[in-house]
Amino acid sequence: MALLVVLAFFLSTAVSADIVVTDDAGQRVTLEQPARRIVSLAPYITELLFAAGGGAALVGVSEFSDYPAAARGIQRIGGGGGLDLEAIVALRPDLVIAWQSGNPTGQVSRLQALGLSVYLSEPRRLGDVSQSLRRLGVLAGTEAVAEARADRFDRRQQQLQRKYAGLPAVSVFYQIWEHPLMTLNGEHLFSDVVRLCGGRNVFDALPSLAPQVGIEAVLAADPDVIIIAADDASPMLSGWQQWPSLRAVTQGHIYAVGRDQLVRHSPRILDGAEQLCEILERVRRQ
Repeated sequence: MALLVVLAFFLSTAVSADIVVTDDAGQRVTLEQPARRIVSLAPYITELLFAAGGGAALVGVSEFSDYPAAARGIQRIGGGGGLDLEAIVALRPDLVIAWQSGNPTGQVSRLQALGLSVYLSEPRRLGDVSQSLRRLGVLAGTEAVAEARADRFDRRQQQLQRKYAGLPAVSVFYQIWEHPLMTLNGEHLFSDVVRLCGGRNVFDALPSLAPQVGIEAVLAADPDVIIIAADDASPMLSGWQQWPSLRAVTQGHIYAVGRDQLVRHSPRILDGAEQLCEILERVRRQ
């Protein structure tokens, strides 16, 4: 009888054990059970959750959460200009997933002060994407789906690594905005994609994650290739033609890669990586 009581105690403890995950800011996020009402504060987080099998739990997403198609019908709770805190609270989420460097710090802190469970996400390397999938799978109770998706991502990354490792480096300027001229530094996930392809971000040493740069700095760096974050680079090509001294201009190496595919920290970034790797290989052959 005593043995049965002890066994029942341990079984009840196991069933009621909290879910504890450490987020990208190093803070412990604790849930009593898998999240059933989740709010995503960035489009890439929405993508990650769907990929991890937790899309059905999403009750609120940020502006521009347009992938996969199922995300388009979920209630919007703000975007780059700020979050609608009242709308978020009204959704009664048991988990909010925030973009550490992309969401207003004060508003995220306010959500935490209101007692909401907040997971801070900030993938900076390709390995962080698969790690994020696994962690979100634990929080959403969809570990099997998340683990399979993360393994698939890791295998695909490793295949690209083997294919392009050791090739001559190609210098890259990545234009994310035209007016003002903006790029991404070496801490952004994009630069890890460049390294995967055997390239070098000419502005990887700048301190800001998304710095503004002058045309003089681009001329001094003289990149082998210019990648423009756009579905179609043709409207921007004419602007670069006025700088014929640039190696990328004279050799015709200005290309467009869809914005979402190289800056969203989701499994789709490997689609952009494949495009970028092929572009850099084209530059090498010339």
